[in-house]
Amino acid sequence: MRDVMQERINMVRAMETVCRNINDESVFMNWLIGGVADGDITSDTTDMDIVNMGYIDDDTFRDLMDCFLRRMMGAYKSGGLYCGDITTTIGG
Repeated sequence: MRDVMQERINMVRAMETVCRNINDESVFMNWLIGGVADGDITSDTTDMDIVNMGYIDDDTFRDLMDCFLRRMMGAYKSGGLYCGDITTTIGG
C-alpha cells in the first residue's frame, strides 16, 4: 500500500508542476478550480500534507487525473506549455 501512496503523491506533484506551465491562463485557472487549489502544493509541502489534504484518496485522485487530462487537452488546443524561455510549438 505504501508504494501506491508514494506513486500517487509523486503523480499529484507532477501534475501540479506541469499545469503550472500551461501557456493559457484560462486553462490554468480551471486547474486551480478543479484540480489543486492555489497554494496547496509548494516547495514546503510534505508528502503527509498531500495525504492529509485528501488528494490521494481514490475518488479525489481519479477526479484529479481526469481534470489534469482535460487541462492538457485545453493546453494542446490553445497556448501549449512553456518552461523558462521555451514554449511548445503545438497550441495556440
